Amino acid sequence: MMRFEVQHPEILDAVRRALAEDIGPGDITSAACVPAEQKALGRFVAREPLVVAGIELVPVIYRERGGVDEVELMAASGERVQAGQSLARVRGPARVLLECERVALNFLQRLSGIATLARRFVEAVEGTGCRVLDTRKTTPGLRRLEKMAAAAGGVTNHRMGLYDAVLIKNNHITVAGGVRQAIERARRLGRPIEIEVRSHAEIEEALSCGAQRLLLDNFTPEQAAAEIRFIAGRAEVEISGGVTLENVRAYAETGANFVSSGAITHSARAVDINFRLELA
Repeated sequence: MMRFEVQHPEILDAVRRALAEDIGPGDITSAACVPAEQKALGRFVAREPLVVAGIELVPVIYRERGGVDEVELMAASGERVQAGQSLARVRGPARVLLECERVALNFLQRLSGIATLARRFVEAVEGTGCRVLDTRKTTPGLRRLEKMAAAAGGVTNHRMGLYDAVLIKNNHITVAGGVRQAIERARRLGRPIEIEVRSHAEIEEALSCGAQRLLLDNFTPEQAAAEIRFIAGRAEVEISGGVTLENVRAYAETGANFVSSGAITHSARAVDINFRLELA
Protein backbone atom coordinates (compact mmCIF):
# COMPACT_ATOMS: atom_id res chain seq x y z
CA MET A 1 0.00 0.00 0.00
CA MET A 2 1.07 3.58 -0.65
CA ARG A 3 2.34 5.42 2.46
CA PHE A 4 2.24 9.14 3.01
CA GLU A 5 5.49 11.06 3.46
CA VAL A 6 4.18 12.50 6.73
CA GLN A 7 7.49 13.87 7.99
CA HIS A 8 7.94 16.18 5.00
CA PRO A 9 8.24 19.79 6.27
CA GLU A 10 5.36 20.97 4.06
CA ILE A 11 3.05 18.35 5.54
CA LEU A 12 4.06 19.01 9.13
CA ASP A 13 3.46 22.71 8.50
CA ALA A 14 0.01 22.00 7.05
CA VAL A 15 -0.92 19.95 10.12
CA ARG A 16 0.31 22.64 12.51
CA ARG A 17 -1.53 25.38 10.67
CA ALA A 18 -4.75 23.35 10.64
CA LEU A 19 -4.56 22.71 14.39
CA ALA A 20 -3.77 26.35 15.15
CA GLU A 21 -6.65 27.49 12.96
CA ASP A 22 -9.18 25.27 14.73
CA ILE A 23 -8.00 25.22 18.35
CA GLY A 24 -6.42 28.65 18.67
CA PRO A 25 -5.59 29.38 22.34
CA GLY A 26 -7.67 26.37 23.49
CA ASP A 27 -10.81 24.27 23.16
CA ILE A 28 -13.05 26.12 25.61
CA THR A 29 -15.97 23.67 25.34
CA SER A 30 -13.91 20.59 26.19
CA ALA A 31 -12.10 22.44 28.97
CA ALA A 32 -15.44 23.35 30.52
CA CYS A 33 -17.21 20.00 30.08
CA VAL A 34 -14.55 17.29 30.29
CA PRO A 35 -12.40 16.56 33.36
CA ALA A 36 -8.70 16.87 32.63
CA GLU A 37 -8.02 13.33 33.86
CA GLN A 38 -10.78 11.68 31.76
CA LYS A 39 -9.55 9.07 29.27
CA ALA A 40 -11.45 8.02 26.15
CA LEU A 41 -11.27 5.72 23.13
CA GLY A 42 -11.99 7.05 19.67
CA ARG A 43 -12.50 5.23 16.37
CA PHE A 44 -12.42 6.61 12.84
CA VAL A 45 -15.04 4.68 10.86
CA ALA A 46 -15.87 4.73 7.14
CA ARG A 47 -19.54 5.47 6.56
CA GLU A 48 -19.40 4.54 2.85
CA PRO A 49 -17.16 2.51 0.52
CA LEU A 50 -14.00 4.52 -0.16
CA VAL A 51 -10.28 4.45 -0.89
CA VAL A 52 -8.28 5.53 2.16
CA ALA A 53 -5.73 8.34 1.96
CA GLY A 54 -3.91 10.26 4.65
CA ILE A 55 -4.57 7.88 7.52
CA GLU A 56 -0.87 8.11 8.40
CA LEU A 57 -1.49 11.72 9.45
CA VAL A 58 -3.51 10.61 12.48
CA PRO A 59 -0.57 9.92 14.83
CA VAL A 60 1.13 13.10 13.61
CA ILE A 61 -1.93 15.20 14.48
CA TYR A 62 -2.20 13.81 18.02
CA ARG A 63 1.55 14.07 18.60
CA GLU A 64 1.36 17.78 17.81
CA ARG A 65 -1.14 18.18 20.68
CA GLY A 66 1.00 16.41 23.26
CA GLY A 67 0.36 12.82 22.30
CA VAL A 68 -2.03 10.07 23.32
CA ASP A 69 -1.59 6.66 24.96
CA GLU A 70 -2.17 4.61 21.84
CA VAL A 71 -2.75 5.06 18.09
CA GLU A 72 -3.57 2.01 16.00
CA LEU A 73 -3.93 2.34 12.24
CA MET A 74 -6.31 -0.29 10.91
CA ALA A 75 -6.07 0.62 7.22
CA ALA A 76 -3.44 2.10 4.92
CA SER A 77 -3.48 4.74 2.21
CA GLY A 78 -4.50 3.16 -1.09
CA GLU A 79 -6.66 0.50 0.57
CA ARG A 80 -10.29 0.14 -0.45
CA VAL A 81 -12.61 -0.21 2.56
CA GLN A 82 -16.31 -0.78 3.05
CA ALA A 83 -18.92 1.08 5.07
CA GLY A 84 -18.61 0.30 8.77
CA GLN A 85 -14.91 -0.54 8.62
CA SER A 86 -12.66 1.03 11.26
CA LEU A 87 -9.72 2.99 9.86
CA ALA A 88 -7.90 3.91 13.09
CA ARG A 89 -8.25 3.75 16.86
CA VAL A 90 -6.89 6.27 19.37
CA ARG A 91 -6.84 6.08 23.17
CA GLY A 92 -5.82 8.85 25.54
CA PRO A 93 -6.93 12.07 27.26
CA ALA A 94 -10.48 12.84 26.18
CA ARG A 95 -9.71 16.54 25.79
CA VAL A 96 -6.91 15.82 23.29
CA LEU A 97 -9.12 13.46 21.32
CA LEU A 98 -11.89 16.03 21.14
CA GLU A 99 -9.72 18.96 20.13
CA CYS A 100 -8.10 16.98 17.30
CA GLU A 101 -11.32 15.42 16.00
CA ARG A 102 -12.27 17.94 13.31
CA VAL A 103 -8.77 18.50 11.97
CA ALA A 104 -8.20 14.76 11.61
CA LEU A 105 -11.57 14.29 9.92
CA ASN A 106 -11.03 17.21 7.57
CA PHE A 107 -7.78 15.71 6.32
CA LEU A 108 -9.11 12.17 6.08
CA GLN A 109 -12.39 13.08 4.39
CA ARG A 110 -10.76 15.38 1.84
CA LEU A 111 -7.78 13.19 1.00
CA SER A 112 -9.79 9.96 0.90
CA GLY A 113 -12.28 11.71 -1.37
CA ILE A 114 -9.48 12.48 -3.82
CA ALA A 115 -8.14 8.92 -3.65
CA THR A 116 -11.63 7.51 -4.18
CA LEU A 117 -12.26 9.64 -7.27
CA ALA A 118 -8.76 8.93 -8.58
CA ARG A 119 -9.43 5.18 -8.34
CA ARG A 120 -12.61 5.62 -10.37
CA PHE A 121 -10.64 7.37 -13.12
CA VAL A 122 -8.03 4.61 -13.15
CA GLU A 123 -10.68 1.90 -13.31
CA ALA A 124 -12.43 3.75 -16.14
CA VAL A 125 -9.38 3.46 -18.43
CA GLU A 126 -8.38 -0.07 -17.41
CA GLY A 127 -7.10 -2.14 -20.32
CA THR A 128 -6.36 0.80 -22.63
CA GLY A 129 -2.67 1.21 -21.74
CA CYS A 130 -3.30 4.90 -21.08
CA ARG A 131 -2.20 6.40 -17.76
CA VAL A 132 -4.21 8.98 -15.82
CA LEU A 133 -2.37 12.07 -14.56
CA ASP A 134 -3.32 14.65 -11.96
CA THR A 135 -2.70 18.41 -12.37
CA ARG A 136 -1.68 21.51 -10.40
CA LYS A 137 -5.35 22.35 -9.73
CA THR A 138 -5.01 21.74 -6.02
CA THR A 139 -5.97 23.50 -2.79
CA PRO A 140 -3.32 26.19 -2.08
CA GLY A 141 -0.91 24.95 0.56
CA LEU A 142 -2.08 21.32 0.32
CA ARG A 143 -0.64 20.27 -3.03
CA ARG A 144 1.79 17.68 -1.72
CA LEU A 145 -0.92 16.02 0.35
CA GLU A 146 -3.47 16.09 -2.44
CA LYS A 147 -1.03 14.68 -4.98
CA MET A 148 -0.13 11.88 -2.58
CA ALA A 149 -3.85 11.19 -2.21
CA ALA A 150 -4.22 11.04 -5.99
CA ALA A 151 -1.30 8.61 -6.15
CA ALA A 152 -2.92 6.51 -3.41
CA GLY A 153 -5.90 6.23 -5.72
CA GLY A 154 -3.65 4.93 -8.49
CA VAL A 155 -3.10 7.91 -10.78
CA THR A 156 0.35 9.08 -11.87
CA ASN A 157 1.51 12.41 -10.48
CA HIS A 158 2.22 15.09 -13.09
CA ARG A 159 4.71 17.83 -12.23
CA MET A 160 4.60 19.11 -8.66
CA GLY A 161 4.98 22.74 -9.69
CA LEU A 162 6.47 25.13 -12.21
CA TYR A 163 9.99 24.17 -11.13
CA ASP A 164 10.30 20.45 -11.89
CA ALA A 165 9.25 19.98 -15.54
CA VAL A 166 9.04 21.96 -18.78
CA LEU A 167 5.47 22.42 -20.01
CA ILE A 168 5.03 25.14 -22.62
CA LYS A 169 1.40 26.30 -22.60
CA ASN A 170 -0.54 28.52 -24.95
CA ASN A 171 0.28 31.72 -23.06
CA HIS A 172 4.00 30.87 -23.20
CA ILE A 173 3.64 30.41 -26.97
CA THR A 174 1.89 33.76 -27.30
CA VAL A 175 4.54 35.64 -25.33
CA ALA A 176 7.47 33.81 -26.97
CA GLY A 177 6.14 34.58 -30.45
CA GLY A 178 5.22 31.08 -31.57
CA VAL A 179 5.71 27.36 -31.10
CA ARG A 180 9.19 27.23 -32.62
CA GLN A 181 10.48 30.19 -30.64
CA ALA A 182 9.16 28.78 -27.35
CA ILE A 183 10.69 25.35 -27.95
CA GLU A 184 14.06 26.74 -29.04
CA ARG A 185 14.29 28.88 -25.92
CA ALA A 186 13.26 26.02 -23.62
CA ARG A 187 15.81 23.66 -25.16
CA ARG A 188 18.65 25.42 -23.33
CA LEU A 189 17.35 23.87 -20.07
CA GLY A 190 18.41 20.43 -21.29
CA ARG A 191 15.15 18.85 -20.09
CA PRO A 192 12.41 16.96 -21.92
CA ILE A 193 9.97 19.41 -23.49
CA GLU A 194 6.20 19.08 -23.42
CA ILE A 195 4.15 21.63 -25.32
CA GLU A 196 0.45 22.37 -25.44
CA VAL A 197 -0.98 22.32 -28.97
CA ARG A 198 -4.43 23.42 -30.06
CA SER A 199 -4.42 22.82 -33.81
CA HIS A 200 -3.01 20.51 -36.48
CA ALA A 201 -0.63 23.26 -37.59
CA GLU A 202 0.79 23.58 -34.08
CA ILE A 203 1.20 19.79 -33.89
CA GLU A 204 3.19 19.78 -37.14
CA GLU A 205 5.40 22.65 -35.99
CA ALA A 206 6.04 21.12 -32.57
CA LEU A 207 7.01 17.78 -34.11
CA SER A 208 9.37 19.49 -36.54
CA CYS A 209 11.06 21.15 -33.54
CA GLY A 210 11.58 17.88 -31.70
CA ALA A 211 9.09 18.20 -28.84
CA GLN A 212 9.10 14.96 -26.81
CA ARG A 213 5.51 15.22 -25.57
CA LEU A 214 2.48 16.95 -27.03
CA LEU A 215 -0.40 18.09 -24.85
CA LEU A 216 -3.55 18.03 -26.94
CA ASP A 217 -5.80 20.59 -25.30
CA ASN A 218 -9.57 20.67 -25.71
CA PHE A 219 -9.75 18.23 -28.60
CA THR A 220 -12.78 15.94 -28.93
CA PRO A 221 -12.01 12.22 -28.72
CA GLU A 222 -12.53 11.94 -32.47
CA GLN A 223 -10.20 14.85 -33.22
CA ALA A 224 -7.60 13.53 -30.79
CA ALA A 225 -7.68 10.05 -32.37
CA ALA A 226 -7.08 11.51 -35.83
CA GLU A 227 -4.14 13.61 -34.63
CA ILE A 228 -2.61 10.68 -32.74
CA ARG A 229 -2.68 8.64 -35.95
CA PHE A 230 -0.85 11.53 -37.64
CA ILE A 231 1.70 11.82 -34.80
CA ALA A 232 2.35 8.07 -35.22
CA GLY A 233 4.60 7.67 -32.19
CA ARG A 234 6.93 10.57 -33.00
CA ALA A 235 6.11 12.06 -29.60
CA GLU A 236 4.24 10.99 -26.49
CA VAL A 237 0.72 12.35 -26.30
CA GLU A 238 -1.18 13.69 -23.33
CA ILE A 239 -4.82 14.75 -23.61
CA SER A 240 -6.19 17.46 -21.34
CA GLY A 241 -9.06 19.90 -21.17
CA GLY A 242 -12.59 18.82 -20.37
CA VAL A 243 -11.59 15.29 -19.33
CA THR A 244 -14.23 13.91 -16.96
CA LEU A 245 -15.09 10.56 -15.45
CA GLU A 246 -17.79 10.22 -18.10
CA ASN A 247 -15.52 10.71 -21.12
CA VAL A 248 -12.09 9.64 -19.89
CA ARG A 249 -12.33 6.17 -21.42
CA ALA A 250 -13.19 7.61 -24.84
CA TYR A 251 -10.06 9.76 -24.62
CA ALA A 252 -7.95 6.84 -23.39
CA GLU A 253 -9.08 4.74 -26.36
CA THR A 254 -7.66 7.28 -28.83
CA GLY A 255 -4.19 5.81 -28.34
CA ALA A 256 -2.96 8.59 -26.08
CA ASN A 257 -0.19 7.79 -23.62
CA PHE A 258 -1.73 9.95 -20.89
CA VAL A 259 -4.93 11.74 -20.00
CA SER A 260 -4.92 14.43 -17.31
CA SER A 261 -7.84 15.77 -15.33
CA GLY A 262 -8.00 18.59 -12.81
CA ALA A 263 -11.28 17.15 -11.53
CA ILE A 264 -9.36 14.51 -9.57
CA THR A 265 -8.28 17.17 -7.08
CA HIS A 266 -10.48 20.22 -7.61
CA SER A 267 -13.82 18.41 -7.80
CA ALA A 268 -13.42 15.46 -5.45
CA ARG A 269 -16.23 15.10 -2.91
CA ALA A 270 -15.25 14.72 0.73
CA VAL A 271 -16.18 11.18 1.74
CA ASP A 272 -18.13 10.26 4.88
CA ILE A 273 -15.87 9.25 7.77
CA ASN A 274 -17.12 9.36 11.36
CA PHE A 275 -15.30 9.70 14.69
CA ARG A 276 -16.93 7.70 17.49
CA LEU A 277 -15.86 8.43 21.05
CA GLU A 278 -16.47 6.36 24.18
CA LEU A 279 -15.16 6.44 27.73
CA ALA A 280 -12.08 4.34 28.33
